[in-house]
Amino acid sequence: QVRLVESGGGLVQAGGSLRLSCAASGTIFRINDMAWHRQTPGKQRELVALITRGGSTNYADSVKGRFTISRDNAKNTVYLQMNSLKPEDTAAYYCNADVSTLSRGIYWGQGTQVTVSS
Repeated sequence: QVRLVESGGGLVQAGGSLRLSCAASGTIFRINDMAWHRQTPGKQRELVALITRGGSTNYADSVKGRFTISRDNAKNTVYLQMNSLKPEDTAAYYCNADVSTLSRGIYWGQGTQVTVSS
């Protein structure tokens, strides 16, 4: 069984920074793509940033230049450095990972809340 646990959320003023972490544990042979998504009440979950195992990245237009996704393959961990935060970044942030175990599947964390005050 694979488990993803996020940490690092909280309350921050507009213009501030936060760093989210997501650590995967369990029976893991290989982690392929890892990503961060976010969701606000009444809206669909949206992709914020994705990183491949080789380090290629992709970002939503709304966060380009402000957020940076990175990963540590040795630690099975993905990070999201969020700078110049805006009130509209307020959301629950979820990580997910494409994991090869005895089979292959997409796993999600439980989410961490980020609140940006104006």
